[in-house]
Amino acid sequence: MSGESANPARNLRRARVERIFDHAPGIRSLFLRLAGGQRLRFVPGQFISIAIPLEDETRTRAYSIASAAQDGEMIEICFNRVPQGRGVAWLFERRVGDTLDFIGPFGVFTMERAPEVETVLIAEGTAIAPIRPMLQMTARAGSHAPTVLLYAAQSPEQILYRAELEQFAARDPNLRIEALVVPGADSAALYERLARETQARWIAADSVRSRRFYICGVGKGVLRLRDLLRGAGYERRSVRYEQW
Repeated sequence: MSGESANPARNLRRARVERIFDHAPGIRSLFLRLAGGQRLRFVPGQFISIAIPLEDETRTRAYSIASAAQDGEMIEICFNRVPQGRGVAWLFERRVGDTLDFIGPFGVFTMERAPEVETVLIAEGTAIAPIRPMLQMTARAGSHAPTVLLYAAQSPEQILYRAELEQFAARDPNLRIEALVVPGADSAALYERLARETQARWIAADSVRSRRFYICGVGKGVLRLRDLLRGAGYERRSVRYEQW
């Protein structure tokens, strides 16, 4: 996730940029190794808040942890370039060997264990970041309830970690990965398509309301999906969401 976080001096940690990977134009991952061989203990779905020193101020921005919880010595954050986004521009300027400071982990958009009831995860673009560790944990579990990821993007190259996700599904009959590419769609059109899919598949198709949902994305489309599901009879606690 990206956004402001309070108390930047609390639990300050330092990390070194170990590796940089560009998924697609304007979409990058930084792999951060914690100083002194430390490990970061976190729950899939949590985020860290990075201190970003600019010329006129220091900003704090939150980024979801995109790596597996057991890989705590080196963590991955994934982000995209945003017009006039000074904080993310600073991140794009980082090079291997640079250091940065952060606090965390934080957040309640979490999955503590592999799904025990039918679970649907919905993401678009870089919002796969907090959901990827959830899927990694699920794929490593000995058993789990049926789980599906509905992952939307405007182009095939924006379906991040595709090979990994498809490998998970190929090995696990209870895990299904569905990529939904809507070429040329703006954000509103993308969420309109996700809302139609949600309505048809998990509301109109049956009367089951025991599923659990995890929704992550940008803007009001996330809230629309939340309200659509809750309005159809799913319990509030069963529809978890992270709005960027």
